[in-house]
Amino acid sequence: MSPDEYCQQKAAQSGSSFYYSFLFLPTERRHAITALYAFCREVDDVVDESTDDMVARSKLGWWRKELQAMLDQQPTHPVTKALLPHVATYQLDSKHLFAIIDGMEMDLNQTRYLDFAGLQTYCWHVAGVVGVLSASIFGITHPQTKEFAEKLGLAFQMTNIIRDVGEDARKGRIYLPVNELQEFKVTAADILNARHSAQFEALMQFQYERAQKLYDEAFALLPAQDRKAQRTGLIMAAIYRALLVEIQRDGFHVLTQRISLTPIRKLWLAWKTYIRG
Repeated sequence: MSPDEYCQQKAAQSGSSFYYSFLFLPTERRHAITALYAFCREVDDVVDESTDDMVARSKLGWWRKELQAMLDQQPTHPVTKALLPHVATYQLDSKHLFAIIDGMEMDLNQTRYLDFAGLQTYCWHVAGVVGVLSASIFGITHPQTKEFAEKLGLAFQMTNIIRDVGEDARKGRIYLPVNELQEFKVTAADILNARHSAQFEALMQFQYERAQKLYDEAFALLPAQDRKAQRTGLIMAAIYRALLVEIQRDGFHVLTQRISLTPIRKLWLAWKTYIRG
């Protein structure tokens, strides 16, 4: 299996909405974004699949060394081998690549966030920088496009947080800010014990409205001259916003189930957004 095939398999197996947006890219850019996505999946899986924090830290340390080895033109892992040719081509900032690993390590150090400002720092590491790296691969001619990409990354991460409240709670993590739980009179115990209530629905409606506003703010930042190049990001947004609406329509029953869109609906949204341009 070639490095590119390894990354393609990693992306396809994940079932991620992002995979459907990659299908419409030219070959080289598709290989680049798939390699980047596979890298994100590899380091994310280190934390999600490990039951021992020390083992997870050790593995993340290995990935830091492997990332540096890639930058020194000596990668050993299929993902870094696939990613290497695209680093210079698309001017991928190594600081952003290391920041992704730092974000994964934050999950080993912190399971609560006092306020949204603190949560935004985490989101920047695990999603904002990924947005900027992705936008660089898609094509940037205006500097404001990076602001669009970073804001869109935050919107995606907030959508993930809303969708995964129950799943994260079963891992002992609550990403919803503590001060907002207090404001809506929802306790950590309510989340950890999957107690759905009117107060919880009100809290989630607040998160929903914030996420929708983030999408609107991101779109407002996208310069017209880069809109066509950034269609892949817009496809991702169409799929994620549709998911967000489904979660709201279902009454935010995210504590005991994971709401998702069918593959055919994701493909339809991707195609419709691509054609619209």
